[in-house]
Amino acid sequence: MTADDLRETSAALAGRALELPELAGAGTVAAYVSVGSEPGTLALLDALRARGVRVLLPVLLPDNDLDWGAYEGEGSVAPVRHGGRMALLEPAGERLGPDAVTTADAVLLPGLAVDERGMRLGRGGGSYDRVLARLERAGAHPALVVLLYDSEVVGHVPEEPHDRPVHAVVTPSGVRRFGKAP
Repeated sequence: MTADDLRETSAALAGRALELPELAGAGTVAAYVSVGSEPGTLALLDALRARGVRVLLPVLLPDNDLDWGAYEGEGSVAPVRHGGRMALLEPAGERLGPDAVTTADAVLLPGLAVDERGMRLGRGGGSYDRVLARLERAGAHPALVVLLYDSEVVGHVPEEPHDRPVHAVVTPSGVRRFGKAP
């Protein structure tokens, strides 16, 4: 994709996501800053903040678990390289602890694909599997939403016993729902 394509896709995704009732009524949203070829999230993060939503961003810990920090605009994130991986943009401010995600009304999850059942294929590090398990242990039931390109909604992805379906996937062309969101 060209830089213009990425900008247009990011704007379309942000527009679609902002129409979701789960995000419209959210006081706190746990999200992420896209990297590499992932659909862009900064436009959405800034739009959520402009609405007065508290946006939490992940901080990758050495054991692949996630801590969280508040997003206060583009200047509040800094590139952090973890080993030989690509640099991630993480919040530069105060760390809120791994349980901060349990306060979220909605969680935006990265993924490589989502299938027709709502099962998400991640990158294999297990970070978001831990987040989902933490939410379950805490009795928290935020809306789980994945942002993808249209071609990444597929017929079937492999799943493990611990995997949980998401409630919705947002693509540039629309929203697809799975099951019932909280």
